Amino acid sequence: MHSPSNLMTLVTLCRVIKLPILKCQFNFNQHLTGVYRKRSFTSTVENDSKKLRVEEAPPSRVLHIRKLPNEASETEVIALGLPFGKVTNILTLKGKNQAFLEMGTEEAAITMVNYYTTVTPHVRNVPVFIQYSNHKELKTDAGNQRTQAVLQAVSAVQSGGSPSSDVQEALAAASSPVLRIIIDNMFYPVTLDVLQQIFSKFGTVMKIITFTKNNQFQALLQFSDPVNAQQAKLALDGQNIYNSCCTLRIDFSKLVNLNVKYNNDKSRDYTRPELPAGDGQPSLDPTVAAAFSKDSNSLLALNPLSAAAAAAAAAGRVALAGQAGSSGVLLVSNLNEEMVTPQSLFTLFGVYGDVQRVKILYNKKDSALIQMSDANQAQLAMSHLNGQKMYGKIIRVTLSKHQTVALPRDGLDDQGLTKDYANSPLHRFKKPGSKNFQNIFPPSATLHLSNIPQDVTEDDLRLLFSNAGGTVKAFKFFQDRKMALIQMSTVEEAIQALIDLHNYNMGGNQHLRVSFSKSTI
Repeated sequence: MHSPSNLMTLVTLCRVIKLPILKCQFNFNQHLTGVYRKRSFTSTVENDSKKLRVEEAPPSRVLHIRKLPNEASETEVIALGLPFGKVTNILTLKGKNQAFLEMGTEEAAITMVNYYTTVTPHVRNVPVFIQYSNHKELKTDAGNQRTQAVLQAVSAVQSGGSPSSDVQEALAAASSPVLRIIIDNMFYPVTLDVLQQIFSKFGTVMKIITFTKNNQFQALLQFSDPVNAQQAKLALDGQNIYNSCCTLRIDFSKLVNLNVKYNNDKSRDYTRPELPAGDGQPSLDPTVAAAFSKDSNSLLALNPLSAAAAAAAAAGRVALAGQAGSSGVLLVSNLNEEMVTPQSLFTLFGVYGDVQRVKILYNKKDSALIQMSDANQAQLAMSHLNGQKMYGKIIRVTLSKHQTVALPRDGLDDQGLTKDYANSPLHRFKKPGSKNFQNIFPPSATLHLSNIPQDVTEDDLRLLFSNAGGTVKAFKFFQDRKMALIQMSTVEEAIQALIDLHNYNMGGNQHLRVSFSKSTI
């Protein structure tokens, strides 16, 4: 993964170069080949049928970005994709307020789309829309030297190159050193010391002022260097301080310097410890601050990540802002109706929360309603599973308008399409503070196995997972042999294996535990 400083450099590098947007006055057909010539770019006001086509577009490493502001630059479009992996091509259509961005891998594109499904992307404070393109690769005129220069510069830095001195000088003047921070889903108190602890990982925090506005807890935080502010924003925007709550929403303040009059529990100037506490504002007792700070290490769900905030989706740390009162019910469509069962949906969605009820729709068996424990779990499941393949079909996951999933009336036979899992012993998150909260990752080809009996060998597990219909590419036992990593050939095979083998009885009443891993072998 890229460090915040690398990502920071990538995002700002092209801005410093000041390359103009690819001009669209020339014949667009000269820059596209094959099916691109046949595509007509309509206005961004779409009718329902076009929206339907957009939703059904299969995952592709080429992403279509719409409703860009007129003044948006190529570098700002590239910045949307950089946290997720390598950007290999870009085409901007300034007259249409659109752009195409080609990622290095389809997996990076899927992670990006899943993340921006839950956190609205902005360019110059304007919300933009990102979806899969119908095209598998972006073919532009290789002779366009400006675009190629941007991509080569980005590629060089991604490969470990360093920016020139004029780029470094420009970084310092790129933005304000002051961040405005809004805390959403604030289920636990967030103190000055918690903020200082998190943000100081990116540079020297000089001043913090906290306040409540529009019933939201907010803070202004000043770094010693604007570059540090940019790094912190890139890495932490959208992250949670604690598991599934206290979500950070970060943008740059118009202020360039904070005027702190008092050092207390509401404001602090770390460069002037002599400041008074102020009338009626007790200074935060150092022993209390130290105790809370120590406590925070065990409570912080994110060790502020060394990668960009966009990896929040990939790391399973996203809880959506403003969703506390929304439904915890999901609508899953495009299911393989010949294969899907309530149990398979319970097992897969149970990776991201405690599934309470599952209902496969009687008159539309390729769709199902899934009730999670709360809206945050529903958001987590949606961000990770929308666009994944299950039983050979790309499933679609959206929030449902239903507040609960109704059980069938007494005496009514619904053919086993509805199941109540409220009291299931297989819930992963029923214990407060469970380590499972810290090990939520997106579907990947590598699975984490635990609760393995001592007498079970590598060959036993390879055979078990091969029989689930997949190909085992690699295997690795942990030192105590109670846990292992097993890598399947595709993410779809890993999903299938998890559905089939999570809670598998290995003998002696020991049941195998299977989850997705962030590691590879």
